[in-house]
Amino acid sequence: MPSTRAPAADSPGLPVTAKRLIGAIAIGAVGGAVFKLINMPLAWMLGAMIATTVAALSGVPVAMTNRVRGPMVSVLGVLLGSAFTPDILGRAAHWASGLIILAAFVIIATGLSYTYFRLVAKTNTVTAYFAAAPGGLNVMFLYGEAMGGDDRVIAISHACRILFVVLTVPFFFRWVEGVSSSYAAAAAGPAGNLLDFPLDDAAILIACAIAGYWGGKLLKLQAAQLVGPLVLSAIVHMSGITASRPPAELVAIAQVFMGAGIGCRFTGMRILSVGRIMLHALASTVLMLSVTTTMALSLGSPDGISSAALALALSPGGVAEMSLIGLALGVDVAFVSTMHIVRITFVIMIAGPLFRLLRKHD
Repeated sequence: MPSTRAPAADSPGLPVTAKRLIGAIAIGAVGGAVFKLINMPLAWMLGAMIATTVAALSGVPVAMTNRVRGPMVSVLGVLLGSAFTPDILGRAAHWASGLIILAAFVIIATGLSYTYFRLVAKTNTVTAYFAAAPGGLNVMFLYGEAMGGDDRVIAISHACRILFVVLTVPFFFRWVEGVSSSYAAAAAGPAGNLLDFPLDDAAILIACAIAGYWGGKLLKLQAAQLVGPLVLSAIVHMSGITASRPPAELVAIAQVFMGAGIGCRFTGMRILSVGRIMLHALASTVLMLSVTTTMALSLGSPDGISSAALALALSPGGVAEMSLIGLALGVDVAFVSTMHIVRITFVIMIAGPLFRLLRKHD
């Protein structure tokens, strides 16, 4: 069987070239435009993601690189930081129960997923744990590879988990819960579009993106290109320096890059050769989402946290993706993004001790 090894880079398989990069962006933009025309939820990101995923699995040479995707992720970081309004400190005082629920979710969901990978997928202990722990594709891949796990299974499992979660959650809220998803509605406020954007606000937001990106790199933050700009933007917006958000047109472009980046993770793979791994990843994701739904419905509205916000906070997708979904759905973005940053940090912190415990009792 030909190799389908999926490294931790943004686009496993083929080397990144300008032609493949342009192809990925173009395919993503067409997919986003089609989804926008037929009024799909979170159209630009989901359309781009589905179009590039289909292209990648069909053998089309598409690719994405962090040098290009990073600045777009920083735009989303600034956007998400704008949700931290001056009244956020009063609301944040009620998030303690959410943090406790989050810790319980990580332990339960990881345990169920780990058990599935060990008993059903028949993977070894290292592979099962790092494929199950929702701590981010790159970090879990590097940890698992260093400890002797099957890097292909780990990488594909995380890539599929993010794909499945991002694909299903918006549709669930749209068609089951009846919640509309429109950035235009969520972005109501000063400087809603590019033509009306004041230059002083633009300078502030650009500074948040650039300084936050490099500051996050220097501090070695996880997902620095997102978290750094998010933190600076949050500080600026909580202090009342500006109330502006990035214009809708720029956010749509950033969503295309985000969706295309997810789809390009499947470059070099073929469904026939990795189908079994993808099916196990889907089953594992269903288990995690079942825990998410159960906890959100049974424990929702603690200290004023809605079930919808708790569901998004616990959904095992990426920080940027789930926060963007929260923004589009009009859910508490500050809570959702904070919970996901805490989740990834928590998983990374407990990865070593918990893994050693599992291996001891395996």
